[in-house]
Amino acid sequence: MVERGAGDLSLPDDWPADPEAILSFNRMGSFDWDLDTGRLHLDRTAHELFDLTPGEFDGLPASLAPRVPRIDAQRLDARVAEAMKNGGTDYGSYFRVRRRDGTPRWTHTQAHVRRDASGRPRRIVGIVRDATFELNDRAVRARRTGPEPVGRRTGVVRVATESLAHARTVQDIIDVLKDSRGLTHLGAKSLVLGLVEAGRIRLVAEGPAGSFVPGTRVTRIDEPYPMSEVVRTLAPRFIESPEEFAESYPVLWPHLTDLRITSAAYLPLIAQARPIGALGLLYHDRYGFSAEERDVLVALGSSIAQGLRRAMFYEQEKDLATGLQKAMLPRTIPAVPGADLAVRYRSASLGRDVGGDWYDVIPLPGGRVGAMIGDVQGHDTHAAAVMGQLRIVLRAYAAEGHTPATVMARASVFLHELDTARFATCLYAEADLSTGVVQLVRAGHLDPLVRHTDGTCRRQPVEGGMPLGLSAEFGRLDYPVTTIELDPGQTLLLCTDGLVEQPGADLDDGLLALTALVEDGPRDLQGLADRLCAAADERGGDDDVALLLLRRVGSGASPQPGGRLQHRVTAGDPRALRDARRTIRSAVAAWGARDRADDIELVADEMITNALVHTDGPAVVTLRVLAGTERRLRVDVEDPSSALPRRREAGDSGVSGRGLLLVGQLADVWGVEARGSGKCVWSEFVVPPRA
Repeated sequence: MVERGAGDLSLPDDWPADPEAILSFNRMGSFDWDLDTGRLHLDRTAHELFDLTPGEFDGLPASLAPRVPRIDAQRLDARVAEAMKNGGTDYGSYFRVRRRDGTPRWTHTQAHVRRDASGRPRRIVGIVRDATFELNDRAVRARRTGPEPVGRRTGVVRVATESLAHARTVQDIIDVLKDSRGLTHLGAKSLVLGLVEAGRIRLVAEGPAGSFVPGTRVTRIDEPYPMSEVVRTLAPRFIESPEEFAESYPVLWPHLTDLRITSAAYLPLIAQARPIGALGLLYHDRYGFSAEERDVLVALGSSIAQGLRRAMFYEQEKDLATGLQKAMLPRTIPAVPGADLAVRYRSASLGRDVGGDWYDVIPLPGGRVGAMIGDVQGHDTHAAAVMGQLRIVLRAYAAEGHTPATVMARASVFLHELDTARFATCLYAEADLSTGVVQLVRAGHLDPLVRHTDGTCRRQPVEGGMPLGLSAEFGRLDYPVTTIELDPGQTLLLCTDGLVEQPGADLDDGLLALTALVEDGPRDLQGLADRLCAAADERGGDDDVALLLLRRVGSGASPQPGGRLQHRVTAGDPRALRDARRTIRSAVAAWGARDRADDIELVADEMITNALVHTDGPAVVTLRVLAGTERRLRVDVEDPSSALPRRREAGDSGVSGRGLLLVGQLADVWGVEARGSGKCVWSEFVVPPRA
């Protein structure tokens, strides 16, 4: 009986010799994958092929992950994604199923993608069948007719090359070498793989585990070992008998006697005329190599070398891109009095280059903090570079004291004028932690979520503008401001779409799933962030994930009786007064004073206009809710001039002189206060108690 390892896919000795009997093992099951719900239905035979009982499978595709090797799962996911993205209707793929006892069995699936009238994928239906006999027919022929013809053996190189084509990293290459059906068909007892690093050979894989020779984990190229020899000479070394092995390598041979090695093939791995490593295949049941077998092995070594070279370049580029993005993201998150913060970043789980996702936290004067999250279009180093520049610009505009709407508009102009065709989505929140007033501005990004103190979570709708860069391109720089109150203990969640996207589901459905996940998540902010990222990792996906959680902390769980909002209006900015009006109206509505919104907005507008017209500096507008015997809303407008305002008589056709008269008529009370560096004109309005 031939000894078989866990990765050996040759036919078991107890399989029937009659071909018709063998065909009975080719079982076929069916499946139906509802892309709207994410549920996968398997029939009875399909359960058997995955070695599952119906009660074990919960209907989620991710639950099949322990049954399918990672490299096969990635190849299968790529086929499905390609069919769905490119408008295809059919796909097929071979993959392995790891049974309960650890033995693999080859399986084949053929499926059809069903789409609705708009072309959106809705369901995938197909069959899954046992393909072990199909892929092992060469082993059956070899038992009956002797060694395979040259054409059959060259098929081994083709199969191995196809497997290597889906390998991205060096570890993927190692997995292919240890599990590939091509190598097991060659009958190798064990293998060793070493890579050249700084004049030495470092062993990176051996199989079966623990079969390497002690002291050879790292060896010099000039040492008397076969791997060192093929790296020095760039020529393969075929050892055809134990006697030849013992004579040629007396230092190594004593350590191999327990493996019962009868022959070996050591292949240099050469890429771009340079040795990058060596592969050793050890046999225990054969002597010598024919000319055809040597050609096949040399071709196999060349294929492996090219795959390793691609993997090394990929990992270098990945490290460069990852390092670039880490340099562009904030090194640390500042401690902000009055808030707990948690941030996370995860690169795409399918191995794509890092992209342009970012987050930032900006301490601002007056107990305020800015929190932003965004995503630059694309997944490459250019996206990461654009992200870094855009993040710094947004941070600078916010720190200069511009309003959230102005911050977004100026950042859009900057990105449009940058030498790039990329656009970006962004969400910016400016929170006054002493009062809980939060101003939100959205540029084509996802709405945030708010988690309440009782654990419930809701989506917070934010009126939005166009993505950054595009709004400047089309001259639509209007970014509405949405104002909300964040009570102590409540948490604001900002994220990029990588945390929300699910295969075959709308973003709205993904937000609903995220909301449920937040409600079920831990109370601890860091634990909640870890749980959300873990769920994204389990689901997989081809996009990066950025996450920012901001929880307002306070002395009590109940909200404060009043609110406070401050807004700076710069002279000469045509959008500043319009943004101020919108912010005031939004804040008044959030504080439950909607009935007096028109009066308050009109009085504030008049006070701000007077400050801008009759002084040389900016106006600072502060809205406060005063709690007392009656609830009042107070509007303060400060300017740098010490000259007090005075009433003037307006003629029948006059266009000025009516401002203070209007303030006196609409406000319940108003006045002027001298300040050390200017003055403050104020007005108060009686508003109904908060519900």
